[in-house]
Amino acid sequence: MAKVELKNTKGEKLKDITLSDSIWKIETNDDCLKKMIRLQLAATRQGTAKTKTRAEVSGGGRKPYKQKGTGRARAGSNRSPVWRGGGIALGVLPRNYTFKINKKERVLALKSALTYKFTGKELVVIDNLNLDSLKTKDIKALLDTLKLAGKVLFVTKEDCENLYMATRNLGYTYAILADEINCYDICNADCLVCDEAAINYIEEVLKND
Repeated sequence: MAKVELKNTKGEKLKDITLSDSIWKIETNDDCLKKMIRLQLAATRQGTAKTKTRAEVSGGGRKPYKQKGTGRARAGSNRSPVWRGGGIALGVLPRNYTFKINKKERVLALKSALTYKFTGKELVVIDNLNLDSLKTKDIKALLDTLKLAGKVLFVTKEDCENLYMATRNLGYTYAILADEINCYDICNADCLVCDEAAINYIEEVLKND
């Protein structure tokens, strides 16, 4: 069985807690994980790039010069793509970059991301993440106490406003709720810090998937 230490905000070990092997110690699937991260990044794209075709640019209502006798190539409109100021041929149009991914793949990707954090010893479990104040120096003190470096993702079950306010001023700390966990945020962080309630919630949601 997978086990991890439960600590308090002072970095003191309280006990060992057992994690579900079916969530935190699975055979990872890198293809599903990569696909899920691609989906998340694709969903953030606006897809509003737009070029005008020859039907949308202004002008071009008459034939620019007569058909014969000029020695030039025949032309019916000065808004043709071959003319300066004309429309764009085969240009980009607004589009949706998202794509479909099956539920089983989503679950497998999330479990794979969690497994990587556990097996890489990048998972820290705290009894609770309720801070007494919303000052940034308090979260920096917590990071020093827990000896955490790099990007740190805090996951909590309850809506901890102080935690959110304290982490948002730092460019390397992030705080989300347990029902908001996702593959990109987990993989983007160097360390995953969860409170005990968040661990229980994650296992309750994923145990039957």
